[in-house]
Amino acid sequence: MLGPVTTGLVVCVAVLAAASVYGVLHKRRSGRVRVRGRDDGKRLGAAELGGELGERATLVQFSSAFCAPCRATRRVLDEVAGMVPGVTHVEIDAEAHLDLVRELEILKTPTVLVLDADGRVVRRATGQPRRADVIAALGEAV
Repeated sequence: MLGPVTTGLVVCVAVLAAASVYGVLHKRRSGRVRVRGRDDGKRLGAAELGGELGERATLVQFSSAFCAPCRATRRVLDEVAGMVPGVTHVEIDAEAHLDLVRELEILKTPTVLVLDADGRVVRRATGQPRRADVIAALGEAV
C-alpha cells in the first residue's frame, strides 16, 4: 500500500503527463489549414462578407478585439493577398456577426476560411496559420 505522499506524487505526475500530451496535440493542430467535411458546399457572398470576393480566391478571417494571434494572422493574410494576384483578404469581427459565426461553426479566433472564386469554402484553419500553409491552400482554391 502506498502512503499519502507517494499517492499524491503519482497523481501529480499523471496529471502533468496528460496535460503535456494535450498541449503537444493542441499545438500541432492549431493553425493548420485543413479540409473539413461539413464545410463542403457552403458558400459566402459579398452580403455575408461585407466586401467583394476576390477574382480568384478570398481569405476570410474571423477575429475578436482582444485576440493577439488575430493581429499576426492579419499580417500574414494581408501579405499573401498582396503576393497572389486576384486574392482578397476580408476580416470579420466575430462578435458583431454571431449569426454567421454560428452558421459556420466558428469556435475560436482567429479562424481563417479559404474561399474559391465562387465563394465556396475549400479550406479552414483555426489558430494562426503559417504563410506557406495559406499559399498551399490557395493552390486548391484557384
